[in-house]
Amino acid sequence: MNWHDVISYANNGNPQGPRKVSKSEAEWQQQLSAEQYRVMRLKGTERAFAGEHCNVFEAGIYACAGCGEKLFDANHKFESGSGWPSFTEPLAVGVIRYDMDNTYGMTRIEVSCNVCEGHLGHVFPDGPEPSGLRFCINSVSLIKASEKEEGANDS
Repeated sequence: MNWHDVISYANNGNPQGPRKVSKSEAEWQQQLSAEQYRVMRLKGTERAFAGEHCNVFEAGIYACAGCGEKLFDANHKFESGSGWPSFTEPLAVGVIRYDMDNTYGMTRIEVSCNVCEGHLGHVFPDGPEPSGLRFCINSVSLIKASEKEEGANDS
């Protein structure tokens, strides 16, 4: 995966996700913390350097805090200095959704969980090789996969 692939998905449509999880806003509010709801459902951003996963570099898999879908491998996590957990690539094609984001007078690519549509963050073309990508992800949008293994089949 590279920047060309990201732009192509954002402009021409995303790959099909592995499954879909749909809930009412009331159900999301009940399930998520107030901060998770603000970031994941209202497309907010947590404060830089404040997230629990920002400075953690242990082996493992990061999953969506909303639905438990496995999204990123810690082996692809790196210190970007941005203040948010950063990854060079997703775990698999289809787990991430890419959309153009023209808010705040900028053009960026928003990344969301392609299963529950929870906002994760943005992807930029300034990461390390081999992908050259930096998936800049809100820490509250992620959990370690073992924390929600049983939730991976929620619908």
